[in-house]
Amino acid sequence: MVSRVRVWLNRTYAENVFFMDQLRRNPSDRAVEIHATHGDADSPVLAAADTADLEPEGLSPAGYVEYALDQCRRRTIDVFVPRLHQAAIVAHRADFAAAGTALLAPPPEAVAVFHDKVIAYEAVQAIGVPVPPWWRARTADELVHAVEELEARGHRACFKPASGAGGVGFRVITRTPFSLAHLSGFPSPYVQLDLVAEALRRSEEPVDLLVMPRLEQPEVSVDCLTGPDNLVRLAIGRTKNGRRRGFTLDERWLEPARRIAEGFGLHYLSNIQFRMLGEQPVLMDVNTRPAGGLHQLALCGVNAPWSAVQLALGEDQGEITPPFLGQDYTVVSGPRPLRAATLPPHLAEETGALLPAVPAPAEPVEVGPVGAPMEVGPSAPAQPLQAASAPRP
Repeated sequence: MVSRVRVWLNRTYAENVFFMDQLRRNPSDRAVEIHATHGDADSPVLAAADTADLEPEGLSPAGYVEYALDQCRRRTIDVFVPRLHQAAIVAHRADFAAAGTALLAPPPEAVAVFHDKVIAYEAVQAIGVPVPPWWRARTADELVHAVEELEARGHRACFKPASGAGGVGFRVITRTPFSLAHLSGFPSPYVQLDLVAEALRRSEEPVDLLVMPRLEQPEVSVDCLTGPDNLVRLAIGRTKNGRRRGFTLDERWLEPARRIAEGFGLHYLSNIQFRMLGEQPVLMDVNTRPAGGLHQLALCGVNAPWSAVQLALGEDQGEITPPFLGQDYTVVSGPRPLRAATLPPHLAEETGALLPAVPAPAEPVEVGPVGAPMEVGPSAPAQPLQAASAPRP
């Protein structure tokens, strides 16, 4: 009898409820039990897990490693998918292995390269992957100089933190004076250069920004599955062009992604993002973790989370080729259940009896072709679109 697999996801994104769904619906029909931890009691990943704990606050990276090792021992974790404190955790891979836990994450050298976007750009440029022009700005004068250089070349300048994940901190520079027009409608990513420069001059904390041209669509996120032997087992591009999304196997995107994943040893799941600078695809970002939209590869008949867990367990399936590319789609929001809330006693007395919540459906809703489940969730289930009037990139 094949034993069940126990997987732990720590303080991860809400979208990874889909990652968890796919592990349970694996094509091997293997029993999977999922442990989740988070700092937010209302994270949907806690409700979706078989067992869940709230994480302690205020731990140092070293303290968090000790907490993680204790979780792995007590919960008999087979595969740990770390997001929070990934760098500190992978530096102790041998300790986790001694506890019987495989880490589904790259080695510490690869994590270190891509933690700092400036170091990352220098490193990938050295192996021949095109990157956009960029400047590092730690002062107001450096920021203004970078913006002026970009504008002189005909670009619109933007910036983001030199380290960080996703689009957190991304802003586009404008010289249009602040006015009431900026207070209408929804908040905008555009910020006035003079306001940003003044904020940097007043800051008492260190600032480290990457300034670069605003890149154009399409955006292509290449999801890669790479083995410990540095060979890519799977690479599929997810295209984004406005609301429309799709898939691509175009080597313009896949070849540089493979070069990065294999060259830097991005073992297991990584996500490598490109956009256009004029007519040329250039690197935008590299994530040393599974992407929030990874589950969308199910529309291509691929269960990437399960393939990654198998690889971490030493069950190498070899090169994976998608049986088909799914049709173009868009992303809509939907409900997911949460764990029952527990109010502090003084709030419970003030609030009185709470109305019961509407019961959630026992099973997620599925639509789409056979082999391509599309789950209703908090922010990222896919829905098909009509055929595009223009060719897909």
